[in-house]
Amino acid sequence: MANEKSKILIFGGTGYIGNYLARASCLLGHPTYVYARPLTPQTTPSKLELHKQLHSMGATFVLGELEEHEKIVSAVREVDIVISALAYPQVLDQLKIIDAIKVAGNIKRFLPSDFGVEEDRVTPLPPFEAFLDKKRKIRRAAEAAGIPYTFVSANCCASYFLSHLLHPHEKGDDIAVYGSGEAKAVLNYEEDIATYTIKVANDPRTCNRVVIFRPPKNILSQLELISLWEKKTGRSFNKVYVSEEEIVKLSETLPTAEAIPISILHSIFIKGQMAFELREDDLEASRLYPELEYTTVDKLLDIFLVNPPKPTMGSFE
Repeated sequence: MANEKSKILIFGGTGYIGNYLARASCLLGHPTYVYARPLTPQTTPSKLELHKQLHSMGATFVLGELEEHEKIVSAVREVDIVISALAYPQVLDQLKIIDAIKVAGNIKRFLPSDFGVEEDRVTPLPPFEAFLDKKRKIRRAAEAAGIPYTFVSANCCASYFLSHLLHPHEKGDDIAVYGSGEAKAVLNYEEDIATYTIKVANDPRTCNRVVIFRPPKNILSQLELISLWEKKTGRSFNKVYVSEEEIVKLSETLPTAEAIPISILHSIFIKGQMAFELREDDLEASRLYPELEYTTVDKLLDIFLVNPPKPTMGSFE
């Protein structure tokens, strides 16, 4: 049937961005499958609750490990689109997903786990560069395999990074400012990232293309964010400037696990995410779907006033 919704399989669908993707897929009416690790007595209550919520929304769970090739092939054969939201430590495990897609031979679109900066057009500090090299390897493997793909560059998960920058859950008056605070970042609400991603996964215009999420009203500097937050809260914050030199030195001396987040902060808030201009033939999500009303940073901060987000975790994935 022409109006039949595509079936979507999501790897990492119970992770940070993955659970937003799974929810959006269900809400947009797609038969949604989530490939996840089997539940064990050690599974956390929050993870159990997430399984329950997604199941109640209509998601079907396929429980297995990434080493179970035949199980993955079998799951892939049941769907039309595969989206990976695996976290950074598992990035290269996506080669196993690509292998399964090649064997299955039926997938109309594959979206690997990007959801950050446009890795083919940035050159960050070495720890983050090594991080991105693994993601680039997955992009090149998908291309070489001849699998129809869409690469998503969603820039910053707004709730995550605004929580890190503004600490809306705390009462302190100090806010760190990286570099001059004037570089522009692109901060997109996680729910919008998920909705756009499901849309692009089903859009013929985005096949074998990169889609960049750069909605105009979500492009702000740290200083603009702090000023906006001060107006909304009626408070005056003490800006503690952290120089680029300090950030670079930390990236060179900290252990890798700590150097990567520091290098990400440098890339986003010191070099900025407007370091490259959109070309005439670039695909930008808010232009592709002008009918979708995305959540502006201004509106998201209003949400934070009522319901502050939880403190951010150590990982940026």
